[in-house]
Amino acid sequence: MTPMPDVRARRRIVGMAAVLLPYTASGAIDWPAFEAHVARTRAAGLTPAVNMDTGYVQQLGADDIARVLDIAASTGEFVAGAFVADAAGSSFAADAYRRAADAVAERGGIPVMFPSHGLNALDDESWLRAHEGFGAHLDRFLGFELGPMFVPYGRIVRLDTYCGLFDIPQCIGAKHSSLARRPEWDRLARRDERRPDFMVLTGNGLAIDMVMYGSDYLLGLATFAPDVFAVRDRMWHDGDAGFAECNDLLQYLGQFAFRPPVPAYRHSAAMLLELQGWIHSDATPPGVPRRPDADRDVLADIVRRLEAYR
Repeated sequence: MTPMPDVRARRRIVGMAAVLLPYTASGAIDWPAFEAHVARTRAAGLTPAVNMDTGYVQQLGADDIARVLDIAASTGEFVAGAFVADAAGSSFAADAYRRAADAVAERGGIPVMFPSHGLNALDDESWLRAHEGFGAHLDRFLGFELGPMFVPYGRIVRLDTYCGLFDIPQCIGAKHSSLARRPEWDRLARRDERRPDFMVLTGNGLAIDMVMYGSDYLLGLATFAPDVFAVRDRMWHDGDAGFAECNDLLQYLGQFAFRPPVPAYRHSAAMLLELQGWIHSDATPPGVPRRPDADRDVLADIVRRLEAYR
């Protein structure tokens, strides 16, 4: 039986928000709204994470990916997905990953090595060797485990394989998106033993209290209300008992938004941002699962309750 880990009170939380890329009702990217939301995220004290699943990176062309990076770079520190488009059966494309990562690093960002068919088809040893190759090319980068509930080529590697990332100095952390607590707790325990400065970045929108146990975060859920996430994080650092109720409200939002089908959380985000007046439409790109209109009543109630923390 896996024991419950100790709670780590008053720790300073590193927060990163995977920023939603909004669309207009006519189906175009809403660039002004995106730029404003990146700036809003940065002003709240969270690090913007762009060209991630929340930013529909899989559906963007090269010019749009570059424009997203330019906007993020204009706000200051950021992280961004180094994405390689491929198909089932593709070989691992090391050169394409290097080019994608360079595009981020050249703008001052930290690349997040986004999964692909080719990368995640590698056996565990080869997967780790691929990340050693990233480290030989880059000054710093973040790894990324993404479960198959998000993308068909998602993969959560074995614990020992994940721990091999600790031996790559340039790998400063890794996002873990299994939507499960136990594998993340196991990663935290090994991290503490072998490399305490390594960031375990939770991507678990169903358990955002993982920060209580030592995780930091890179969350799509944080794009719904980056300012309130920042308030929650400060409460934890300050030992403010208000953390519990603030976290409860954000977790209620996460449980609602990340219910199956999980990829529809992006439409939930668009609806909530529209209800807050931050974007002009809840439009999503073609093929993205959408939520029923009835969700709006629940989300509108959550928006009203979030105001208590602003």
